[in-house]
Amino acid sequence: MADHEKETIGELNQKIQETNRKIRHIPSLPRYWAGNFVETGGDFHVFLGGSPERKGETVLPSSLSALQSLVEPYELDGKTEEGQRRLALAEWIVDKRNPLTSRVLANRLWHYHFGVGIVATPSDFGKMGGMPTHPELLDWLASQILDHDWKLKPIHKMIMLSKTYRQSSVFREASADVDSDDRFYWRFSPRRLSAEEIRDTVLNLAGVLDLKTGGPGFRLYRYLQDNVATYIPREQFGPETYRRAVYHQNARAALVDLMTDFDCPDNAFAAPRRASTTTPLQALTMMNHSFTMDMASSMAERIQIKTSSEDLDQQVRQLFENAYLRHPSQEEASRSVQFIQDYGLQAFCRAMLNSNELIYLN
Repeated sequence: MADHEKETIGELNQKIQETNRKIRHIPSLPRYWAGNFVETGGDFHVFLGGSPERKGETVLPSSLSALQSLVEPYELDGKTEEGQRRLALAEWIVDKRNPLTSRVLANRLWHYHFGVGIVATPSDFGKMGGMPTHPELLDWLASQILDHDWKLKPIHKMIMLSKTYRQSSVFREASADVDSDDRFYWRFSPRRLSAEEIRDTVLNLAGVLDLKTGGPGFRLYRYLQDNVATYIPREQFGPETYRRAVYHQNARAALVDLMTDFDCPDNAFAAPRRASTTTPLQALTMMNHSFTMDMASSMAERIQIKTSSEDLDQQVRQLFENAYLRHPSQEEASRSVQFIQDYGLQAFCRAMLNSNELIYLN
C-alpha cells in the first residue's frame, strides 16, 4: 500500500472517530406515545346468554351492590366519560371504608413472608375460600396499611421485626401433635426459595450477579419463528444473562430448565400460590446443568482470590459463611477439607450449590 493511501485511510479513520464522538454527545430525542382515543357510544346492556344479539336490561357504571352496606356506593350516568368512570372505581377501591382491599393486600404480604397467608386462599376471600386463622391480626395489619397511606415498606419491616417472624424453625413434637401444619405459628416453618431466588442466590455466590437496574431484559431461551414461534432453552449462558431474574423476559410458551424444574409457574395462567414440589429432576438439573458447572467454577475462583490457595480451612470457613451465613462445625470443616483434597475445590462448590441448606430459609 502506498504512503499516500495510508495517509488517506488515517485521515478517514480520524474523521470517523470525531464523528462518532459528536454522535455520542447528541442528547436522546424525547419519546411520545400518540394515538386516537374514541369513546364507546351508546348504552350498555346485559347480553342474555352471552349473545350480543340478545340485549337485556341497561346497566350503568356503579359499585358492587354486595358491598353497599359497608362502602358508600356510587352510580354514574351512562354518558360519563371513561376517565371519570375509572377514577370513580379507583377511589371506591381504596376508600378507607372498603374492608376488602387493605385486607387482601395485608394477607398477600403475610403470605409472601411466611409461605401461606392468614387466609390460605389469597385470591379468594369469599365463602368458597379459607377462613382466617387470625382474623384480628388481619384486620390490624389492614388498618396499618391505611394508617401508613398504602406504603408497604413499613408493613414489611413490622412483620420481619415481629417475634413471630423471628422464631426458630426448631421442631417441637408436642406442638406438632396439636398443629402439624403450623397454622398457628409455633415456629418458623422452613420455606424453600422460589425458582428466581435460587437462580439469583447461585449467581451471587459465584460473584457474577449483575445488580444493574433498569434497561432491557435478557432471555434464557432462543426465539425462532418459522410457521409458528418456537422457544428453545439455552444451553450456554453468558454474562449478559447474569442479571437478576426479575429482568428475565418471560414468554408464555417458553420453558427454562432451572426455573421450570423448581416450580416457576406457567406464564399463561395466574398463580395465587406457588407449588413447592420435590422431584428427581431438580437434583439432576442442579447437579449436571452447564449453568451449575459454570457457577461452581466461578465460585471456586472467587474464593481462591479472597483467601490463600494453600489454606483449605480458611476457604471452607469462607464458603460456609457465604452460603449458609454460619461457621462450619469441627466435623463439617474436617470432612470438607478432606473432600477438597480428594476431589478439588470446584467439586466442593458444586456440592454446596446442591445442598438443601442453601435453598431453604430456616
